[in-house]
Amino acid sequence: MRKVELGRTGLRVSAMCLGSMTWGSQNTEAEGHAQMDLARDLGVDFIDTAEMYPTNPIREETVGRTEAIIGSWLAARGGRDQVVVATKITGAGQTAVRDGLPITPELMRGAVETSLKRLRTDYIDLYQLHWPNRGSYHFRKHWTYDPSGQDSAATLGHMRAILETAQALVAEGKIRHFGLSNETAWGTAQWLRLAEEMGAPRVASIQNEYSLLCRHFDTDLAELSVNEDVTLLAYTPLAAGLLTGKYAGDVTPEGTRRSVNPELGGRITPRVWEAVSAYLGIANEAGLDPAQMALAWCLTRPFPVIPIVGATSVAQLKTALGAAEITLPPDVLDAIEIAHRAHPMPF
Repeated sequence: MRKVELGRTGLRVSAMCLGSMTWGSQNTEAEGHAQMDLARDLGVDFIDTAEMYPTNPIREETVGRTEAIIGSWLAARGGRDQVVVATKITGAGQTAVRDGLPITPELMRGAVETSLKRLRTDYIDLYQLHWPNRGSYHFRKHWTYDPSGQDSAATLGHMRAILETAQALVAEGKIRHFGLSNETAWGTAQWLRLAEEMGAPRVASIQNEYSLLCRHFDTDLAELSVNEDVTLLAYTPLAAGLLTGKYAGDVTPEGTRRSVNPELGGRITPRVWEAVSAYLGIANEAGLDPAQMALAWCLTRPFPVIPIVGATSVAQLKTALGAAEITLPPDVLDAIEIAHRAHPMPF
């Protein structure tokens, strides 16, 4: 698989990243190992996880299970230096992890140590903040987003403290690079500015939701990404399965994500089905697998982007990763843009 540079780190990773958030809930340890084996065989050397995984649902008793599954695979297979592992510290408000406390330098250091033990490794290649303490417009919060109550002085002070901690952890060899998730253009710009002032680790990536159905990243963040070389790690690029066609006709197959999360995190709306139908129609007319079309489209974007591909079966994963070999013809790209204008932001 083609390799791309992650931010300005000099680290080259596969053009697609393996997502892991179902391992330990919808998937067993053996199934997680089988997915990692397949991904490795297909040239994927980049795995993303988080301390709070698995999801659907997030429960206190399962927190960390996904990292442990990755750790047991690394221990069994070896070759740690050939795999790029990214994980995240949980943000404020998720009560299943540390009672929902906000990120602090002390908690970040403890979270790194715990993740290292679960992952059975001496270092984390990319350490990310799962979401900012001040909140964000992600997770369908953009409809009521109100930043007027933010305290910029407190936010900037927090950023400085976290960057100092990240700098120390890099010096200790426990993390190698620093990234964000569910951030905004303003927030990312401040992290970059402060890191330059302090000589601290520079933001390498920003992990935000991005798909044919969710295109917040296309404007201000795209400009920042291009000019500052901050790679988008696009999570949920198949819109939680909507773009695969398996929910077409508003059906819910047994064992799917929707069977345990009926609204797919707020993605099921009255307008979503027409949008999904439009994209499925484009794929069908072009003779393309709809999941592969959606992922191949992500790889055409005019900013650096690496889709994070998750699956609940090896067969699904093999299909999804095949998107890396597909080049979408101009007529398909034109049809996608027409559909986007007709069905913008359906959730």
